[in-house]
Amino acid sequence: MSKKVRLILVLAIFEVALAGLWWYLARYGIQNPDRVAANFQEVVGQTMGMAMGALLGLGVMLFFVAARNDRKALQDKGRR
Repeated sequence: MSKKVRLILVLAIFEVALAGLWWYLARYGIQNPDRVAANFQEVVGQTMGMAMGALLGLGVMLFFVAARNDRKALQDKGRR
């Protein structure tokens, strides 16, 4: 399995985990309005959206690094 495929799988797993956490926190805020601050939903949305966006942005950069490493490994394998 290439490094690009592994990276995509790991990023997908992390994104799904973050989405699940976001869903849980959003439902918690809806079900317990007396236990959370008035702006809880807004803060959770901004925070989780930023975290997921940052992970996706980092993932794009890591994808290009993984693609370069795959190419280098393929060239090195051809030289042997």
